[in-house]
Order: sequence, then structure tokens, then C-alpha cells
Amino acid sequence: MIRVLLVDDQALLRAGLRMLIEHEDDIELVGEAVDGEEAVAAARALHPDVVLLDVNMPGLDGVEATRQIAADAQLSGVGILILTSYESEEHIFEALRAGASGFLLKDTDPGELLRAIRVLADGDALLAPSVTRALISRFASHPSKGRISSEQVRWLTDRERDVTALVAAGLSNDEIAERLVISPSTAKTHVSRAMRKVRAHDRAQLVVLAYESGLVVPGRLADESPRLRVVG
Repeated sequence: MIRVLLVDDQALLRAGLRMLIEHEDDIELVGEAVDGEEAVAAARALHPDVVLLDVNMPGLDGVEATRQIAADAQLSGVGILILTSYESEEHIFEALRAGASGFLLKDTDPGELLRAIRVLADGDALLAPSVTRALISRFASHPSKGRISSEQVRWLTDRERDVTALVAAGLSNDEIAERLVISPSTAKTHVSRAMRKVRAHDRAQLVVLAYESGLVVPGRLADESPRLRVVG
């Protein structure tokens, strides 16, 4: 059973999400919170598998709540899915840097939201296609900030660099396996090793950190996978 904590300051939205979740046999709503402070306290008390977290809340907002939850060693397995009513690059980047595992708009199809919960509970990360495009666009038009040193990324093997580039392009483990003609479990192993070496909290952070380090750069075309650039 997937245990979910719901955090939003809008009672009507919470009611709608509650009804959606309660109809699923494999998902259980274990708690609700109305702001960031309550979210952090509830996460520590309930240890959910997934936190559905509104990014815009009074007091402690979703980004800071994400940062505190992600920094708690006792909550290392918790997936944080950020929800917002509008798409903002700053919210996307700050939430992912803080440790969020996914980012969806509130007008997402209910079935897609349920799929996202299951993806995060399985230890993966999820970004809406529009978010992935925003990431690529952002790093295509702005110089790398170099948040990761070349010393960190130089230990990646050639295969791990290939896999990182495909993760940055938004591909799943199954899609990476198909592209590289390897098994999904091998793809997952390469992704996990790359995350560990660059100290990424999850796949979502791996995408951000890969671009910021300069390890990968966007391709010339909008639908082109990122090209590798050797670092260090």
C-alpha cells in the first residue's frame, strides 16, 4: 500500500484529491496538512511514501518544506511531488534543487497524477514533459552556473555519462534500456551509480545537476537529445 500525505491550503482541492485517492486500492491517504510547517511535522510523524505538496502556501512554502523533508535522514525514502496551479521556472528549479522528485500542474489529468504517485513510490522521479522542456530551454539559453565541480563528474564512466544524458532528455529506465540495448535493471543500476557519484538526491536532481555542471548541454534542435560535453 502506497502511503500518501496531502499538503495544500485549499480545502476544496484537498477534498477532490482525497476522493481521487480513496478510490484506489493500492494508495492510502494517511494524513493532510495545510501549510509547510504542518507538512514537515506530518512527514516526520507519519513517514509517508509520497508527499503531494502545493508549492504556494502561506508561511513556510512548498520549496522550504521540501528542503526540510529532503534533508531529514529519517525521511530519505520519501518522494515529494510538487503541485502548482501555474508553471514557473523559478519554482521548478528551486523545488528540484531542494529535493523534490517530481513536478506536476494541478490541472493534470487525474490518471496522470495517480501514475505519478506510483512512479515516486517506486523510487523513480517524474517531470511533466513541459517541465523537461523548460529545463532544457533554461540551460540552453543561460550559461552553466557550475554548481557541481569537475572533480565530482570526472569519475563517471562513459556509459554513466551516456545514461545521464538520456535521463536529462527525459527518458525513463525502460526507454534508456531500449536506446542503449541493455536491460532495464542495468539501466537503473547505471542511473543509480551516476546519482551517487554526483550526490544527486534523485533523478530529478540528476537532470538539474547534469546541466548545471556542464556535463550535458542541450542539442541544437528542440526534440534532439542532449549532447555530451567532456568535463575535467
